Amino acid sequence: MATKVTEPVPNMIDTFREFKETKNIDRTTLVSVLEESFRNVIAKIFGSDANFDVIVNPDKGDFEIYRNRIVVADCDVSDENKEIALSEAQKIESDYEVGEDVSERVDFAKFGRRAILNLRQTLASKILELEHDNLYNQYKDRVGEIITGEVYQIWKREILVIDDEGNELTLPKSEQIPTDQYRKNEAIKAVIARVTNDNNNPKIILSRTSPLFLERLLQAEVPEIAEGLVAIKKIARIPGERAKIAVQSFDDRIDPVGACVGVKGSRVHGIVRELCNENLDVINYTDNIKLFIQRALAPAQINSINLNEEEHKAEVYLRPEEVSLAIGRNGQNIKLASMLTEYTIDVFRELDDAVDNEDIYLDEFNDEIDQWVIDAIKGIGMDTAKQVLGAPREMLISKADLEEETVDHVLEVLKAEFEQ
Repeated sequence: MATKVTEPVPNMIDTFREFKETKNIDRTTLVSVLEESFRNVIAKIFGSDANFDVIVNPDKGDFEIYRNRIVVADCDVSDENKEIALSEAQKIESDYEVGEDVSERVDFAKFGRRAILNLRQTLASKILELEHDNLYNQYKDRVGEIITGEVYQIWKREILVIDDEGNELTLPKSEQIPTDQYRKNEAIKAVIARVTNDNNNPKIILSRTSPLFLERLLQAEVPEIAEGLVAIKKIARIPGERAKIAVQSFDDRIDPVGACVGVKGSRVHGIVRELCNENLDVINYTDNIKLFIQRALAPAQINSINLNEEEHKAEVYLRPEEVSLAIGRNGQNIKLASMLTEYTIDVFRELDDAVDNEDIYLDEFNDEIDQWVIDAIKGIGMDTAKQVLGAPREMLISKADLEEETVDHVLEVLKAEFEQ
């Protein structure tokens, strides 16, 4: 004869205790959620939970459920959930009479495995929803704030960071400084870049490449900025490589650049280390755009600037020996200057006055230079040989989108013409 095997009923106290120490949810809210979850299951079983008392004891990690019924004559019971026969009531207390209220403790575990699993699922769903709401509300107003967390998990596309309360934060690969090296359990500092909550699934995105991260680091290191005496007007960064910072003083007695850098760079040393030895150039901000561009291109010395304010373009003329300084290593200096001033900057060599003023149109070289190459150069606003010779080689390569060998050939042909 086959014997029916009954699955063990989950321990209700253990079920409750799983949620007793739930993080980031206050006691009152947790008790309310637990009570509501019990009532939902009770209502499904009995059709109503109105005559039940649910008492949650978070300190003890347990709960009590009582069903309240009215005593009626044995033959008058019409609703077993709300009424109890006199004979049944007297089994509880022998002196019960018709019309009295009976409060009887209910053993929830006796409702069976399905009811308990239903309760667990309901609790888990509600607790998760509360955790998400709490996390979003905790961080939604903290965008732009620096936070220090602990590296918990390192993946190819992102790093999982844990804050002091155990919340999970995300540092995407695109927001990491390229030369950063991370190890599990080490401290990491970043700025809260944005907080999303799509489908009630909050995500806190951190950044170490944002200009805002550098700005917050400066505010922490430079008292004059924190006190409002010096303002950071603009920041341009190539993360881990170089950054330019434009600052302005509201007190004539304070040099904003000196205040930010400190004696022998003392105030920026820690920031530079935090940013993986990113070089910081601090300059004085000005509303005079020509002067601002000139300062942004430092250490190069500029002879003259032509502005097109409508298109936000600037043509900068320098002595030949200054061009490489203006462009910088890998074009970093001119790129950062353009980012900082929000102007497209083109640099040109100023030719020596002794050079013959006679110029030649590029189209006249189509027997030695392919026409498509000439058209590409003309497409960036250069029509004559001297204009090309006065432009930086790097700019011809990048702006005309030409190969290095092609540009070198063009320059060789044009130089040979004037050497003759």
